[in-house]
Amino acid sequence: MASSPSHLRALYRSILRELPSRPLSTPSPLQQRIRNSFSTATSTEYNTLRIQEVEQHIQYVKAQRMYATLLERYNPGMGMDEEERVRLTARRVGMDLPPELMVEKKGE
Repeated sequence: MASSPSHLRALYRSILRELPSRPLSTPSPLQQRIRNSFSTATSTEYNTLRIQEVEQHIQYVKAQRMYATLLERYNPGMGMDEEERVRLTARRVGMDLPPELMVEKKGE
């Protein structure tokens, strides 16, 4: 694979897309380090092995982001407490919790 400056720039942008967004005026130390490693290296320095390694890191980070998205989508009760999960489970099967339980929760 060619290690042209445009390909290195595309890799750099792909990495930055996967990082949490921050204002351009205050880049994170990680962003600064990545920028320094790409700006100081010439295209001849980045051999094929290094480019493949960077591409694998980008694929890994994308997969982790997708995993977190799917986990939130298909397990919506992960961040809920037990009472809320029971109430929503009862609603899912067409039942409501007895009013006594609702009053006790509000009274606590």
